[in-house]
Parts: sequence; structure tokens; C-alpha cells
Amino acid sequence: MGPSVVVPQGVQALQVLTILLGAPLVSGVISHVEARLQGRRGPRILQPYYDLAKLFRKETLVTEESSWVFLAAPIVAFGCYLIVPLLIPVLTTYPLPLGYSGDILGGGFVLALAGFSVALAGTESGAPYAQLGSSRAMTFGALIEPTILFVVFVVALITATDLPYAMAANVRTTSEVVRPGHILAALAFFLVVLADTGRIPVETHTGTLEFGMIDEGRTLEHSGPALALLRWGSAMKQLILYTILIDVFVAPWGLAASGTPLHVGLAIPALLGKAMVVGVVFALVDNLFSKLRLFKITEFLAASFGLALLAVLVFYAGGG
Repeated sequence: MGPSVVVPQGVQALQVLTILLGAPLVSGVISHVEARLQGRRGPRILQPYYDLAKLFRKETLVTEESSWVFLAAPIVAFGCYLIVPLLIPVLTTYPLPLGYSGDILGGGFVLALAGFSVALAGTESGAPYAQLGSSRAMTFGALIEPTILFVVFVVALITATDLPYAMAANVRTTSEVVRPGHILAALAFFLVVLADTGRIPVETHTGTLEFGMIDEGRTLEHSGPALALLRWGSAMKQLILYTILIDVFVAPWGLAASGTPLHVGLAIPALLGKAMVVGVVFALVDNLFSKLRLFKITEFLAASFGLALLAVLVFYAGGG
């Protein structure tokens, strides 16, 4: 292998670093755009990096009711978010050494483990608002899972595989992306990402009203490096979901087809650029709709499940 080719192991590590270091940047751009849409000056685009650096320098406080799980859970969740980029097409069209070690459901299980760890940490804190946020997150998470299963099911039916790299290759080389079944599945996954990233109409993710918090409520009792890991992990989870939506379902283009440094290097700004565009779309949704009442969120999630179910029916009816 010549010096002008990046070894697959190096590209795989670069995928993880891209998600790790690029996630705060994408979050900063989205926060800045949201502020502009609301007529505010807003934070700097690089503000998430400054916030993380400040939190890592602060002291960690632990409640009297909590156990070692309270401090271990953020580390477990952060580790899970580092594993998923090994399984999905982040920078390349060709599978890397660990690309076939897990299908898209396997990546979903890893993300579910991260969410369970964060919810468990909120429960361990003993604080009522954190426990309330954890309970809500797990309840709505259970309603999201059937939609994800049906989305994966219909895409697997269309592409004859549930491996992320193979699904992306099938969409990129054929006209699957414009078929009704695939469009419905992509819309259902779009609603899932909207709910899973705590966006309106599901949650006011930037609000301070405890009774309206779901995802943010779980981290109320954390501080210092533990809170930094949770916020960093939340940004990574957002970028991972955007990457799956873009590079597996909607627009798997701009990825490196070879291991040359130029192609791999260009794939990094291509991914972050596409993720920022998706983030702006979510910011628009965040500002154009009002937050649903808590008991109406189940209807929103039922609508996403209905789209996924309709995608299956369309496929079997001959339109998939």
C-alpha cells in the first residue's frame, strides 16, 4: 500500500474523531441559526467548545442519595457514542474493518444503551425533576422503538440488507431514494430524529421549565466533567442521527470512494456541511411550531409509526 493511501484503520479512527470533534461545531451552528431566527444575536458558533472546556475545569458534585452509577453512567454513554461511528458510513462508501461487525439495529441497541445509562444516572440522583425526565425519556423511547424497527424493516426489504454501508450503497447507485416506500420510511425516521434530539414539537430543549423537560431534565443534577460528557455525548448523538439520516436514507453522496488523503479529507467538510443543512431544517421546525402538550406527544410518535407502517404496506402493494 503506497504512502498516498490512508490505511482503513486510520480512516476508521478518523470517522470517530470527526463525530467527536465535529459534533459541538454542528450544535453551535444550529444554536446560532436558531437565535437569528428568533431575532437574537445568539451565542458564538464555537461556544459549545468553550462551554465544554469550562465544565471540564469545574468541580464534580454528587448528591447524597446517588451511588457510583451516577458518575459511571456518563462515561458509559459517552463510550457508546464513540462506538456507533465505527458501524455507519461517516466518511467512506466502502466498509471499513469494523463496518460489518454490526447492522443498523446493532447501532440502535448501542444508542439505546447510552440513553438507558443517562436515564439511570438521572434516577440515581434522587432528585425529583431528574427522575421525572428519566421516566419520560424511557416512556417515549419505548414508543419510538417500533417506528425504528419498521423503518429498518422496510429499508431492508427494499435494499435486501440491514447493513448501513450496503443500504447506503444501494440508495446511491439506484433510484431507491425516490420510491414511495423509501420516502415514507425516510419521513418516519425524520420524525424519530426530531423526537430523539429533543426538538419542538416534542420538547423545548433550550427551555428552563422543569415540567416541560424530557432529555434535558435527566442531567439537571450533574456538574463538572460528568455534565461535560453528557452534553458532549448529546451533541454526538445528534450528529450520529443526522449522519444516519443523510448517509443511509437520504443523501449518501460526498463520501470518499477511495482511501486517498484528498478524498477522505474532502469527505469531512462534506459530512459536516450536510449535517449543518439538516440542523438548519430542524431549527426551522423548532421555530415554526409550538410545543405539544405532554400527552399529545404520543400522537406525534404514533404518526411517525403510521408513516413507517404505511411504507411497509406501500412496498407490498408494489410501490416500494
